[in-house]
Formats: sequence, C-alpha cells, structure tokens
Amino acid sequence: MKKSLSNIPYSVLDLATVIQGKTPADTFKKSADLARHVEDLGYTRYWLAEHHNMISVASSATSVVIGHIAGATKTIRVGSGGIMLPNHSPLVIAEQFGTLESLYPGRIDLGLGRAPGTDQVTAMAIRGEQRLQAAQSFPQDVLKLQAYFSSENSTSSVRAIPGEGLDIPIWILGSSTDSAHLAAALGLPYAFASHFAPAQFLTAIKIYRERFKPSEHLKEPYVLACVNVVAADTDAEANKLATSLYQMFKGVISGKRQLLQAPVDSMDLVWTDYEEEQVNQMLACTFVGSKETVKHDLQQFLDQCGVDEIMASAHIFDHFARLRSYEILSEVFKGI
Repeated sequence: MKKSLSNIPYSVLDLATVIQGKTPADTFKKSADLARHVEDLGYTRYWLAEHHNMISVASSATSVVIGHIAGATKTIRVGSGGIMLPNHSPLVIAEQFGTLESLYPGRIDLGLGRAPGTDQVTAMAIRGEQRLQAAQSFPQDVLKLQAYFSSENSTSSVRAIPGEGLDIPIWILGSSTDSAHLAAALGLPYAFASHFAPAQFLTAIKIYRERFKPSEHLKEPYVLACVNVVAADTDAEANKLATSLYQMFKGVISGKRQLLQAPVDSMDLVWTDYEEEQVNQMLACTFVGSKETVKHDLQQFLDQCGVDEIMASAHIFDHFARLRSYEILSEVFKGI
C-alpha cells in the first residue's frame, strides 16, 4: 500500500550544532527553543546524538542534553539517536534513562548504536583498553539493558534503580546492514542514518523487514529514516542555506572540521570536484527547496522506501531560518 507523507509521523534529529562565533551554551538555548517550536508544530520526537571530539557537535553528554530538552517541553518524545552503547556499561545507561523516564514519564526514547561516534583515539580515551572490542558485544549489551529494564530483574544481585520495570522504548540504530539483523532478531524498531550514510539504506531496511521477528515490544517491523531537510520560502533561498550543510560535510571529507559556517553564494570556490562528489554521495538523502519542491522529493523518497516515520536533521546557520525550515516541513506533512 502506497504511503502518503500526511499519514506518517515526522520527527527531529538535533546534533546540537555549534555555529561559527557561538558557544555550546548558545547551542543548548537554541535547541530548547527549537524543541518547543517543533512540539507546537506536531512533531513526534526530538532526538539527540552522541558524538565526541567534534568541534561543531555539543551533544557529547547526550543524556544530560535530553534532560534539558525534556524539561523545556511538555509533550514531545525526547531521546537518543543515539547512545553509542559500546562507550558505556549497560547498567549506567539503564540508570540514566530510568532517571529520565522517571522525571518525564512516557516521553523518553532510547536509540542505541554500536559505532563509537568519534575517531579511534578518542574511542580509546572513552572506553579504555579493556573495552576496545566493546562493539563486538553490542548484541549482548542490548540484551543486558533490556534485562535491567525488566520487572523480572528485581531478584538479581545487580539492579537498575531507577530503570527497573519502566517502559522505555529501545530502538536499534544503523548506518550499514549489521544492525538490521539485530533489530529484526530482537523485534525492535529500526532507525537508519540515511542522513549521512545512505549507501546501504535500502538493503538494510529490506533485510530488517524480511527477517523481522515479532516481539512483546513490536508486532510488525517499524522503520524510521533520518534525512537532511533544508526548506525555505523559495528554492533559491533554500539552496543558499544548504551551503552551510555542504561546508560541514566538506570538513568531514577533508578531516578539517569547523564550527558550522555561514552560507555562501556558491560552493564553487569552497570545495574541489572530488570533495563535491564525496559530499553528494553522503548527502544523497537530502531534500532542499521550497515547500513544493521538498514535498515532491520527499514523497518520491517515501514511495521508494515506504518507511514508517521520517526524522529530519537541519544544519542551518541562522536560527530563525532553521525554525522556518521546520515550520515549512510540518506543512509538508500536514498537507497544508
């Protein structure tokens, strides 16, 4: 059955991006403002991602920022997209998210990833030598986390207080096919990072749907796709705003990361042909333009992949232009 944008939930991924000339403190204030804005616009969830040693990303202490956003809002679901579980012990994450769920009941999501969310040197600084191979135990750590949240764990010698007995939805995140198998085997919802790693997106969600085993958590497969959206009142304005996103990903390709840069009139003098090609590959699931353009292109995307929910990330330099972008996107989903 063909899906329509007006029939699926729409959500936000915020990397707590630090823009040129500003600080993380400024970023957190703007994130809270954005969260209140999208809550009023009908967005379903507001997720933050764990990254480390990245000058433009302020959400390294992800659980803390989730609490900040949940405290600034009233109804929108707030969570992680995601917590990089190999960086932590499952017990500590159970306690942190048990605390969040106790403070903001019925509003907390726990998305889990197996990547370090950083470079290998920083990963070693986070994990220590004893946990260098922690990613290999990701499936077992997810099961441990589920056990800590279960009421049955009350007889265990190690308990998550708070956390035990709380209904905190766990999502498996992926940027390749690996996590698709795990999400399917455990019967958990699956969120794919198509906003920066689109190459295996369609293959991964196909694997997930074909191998999905119903569980007490989920009866049918549920796929969330994260994409980049830069919307404005005109295509020309949106295309200019999007140059901040392109500059950010140029930094990823070149290894020369910067704070989020102001938009430019043309990228021609900013990147090389090689960098442009690489950035365009990473940003294949990016939608830029006016409401009409974004609606047309997003519907084509939905027709192709049939996901159950779309989450949008927007790296836009000007805060009010970012608010406007999410406002336009909400109109796309509402059919206004």
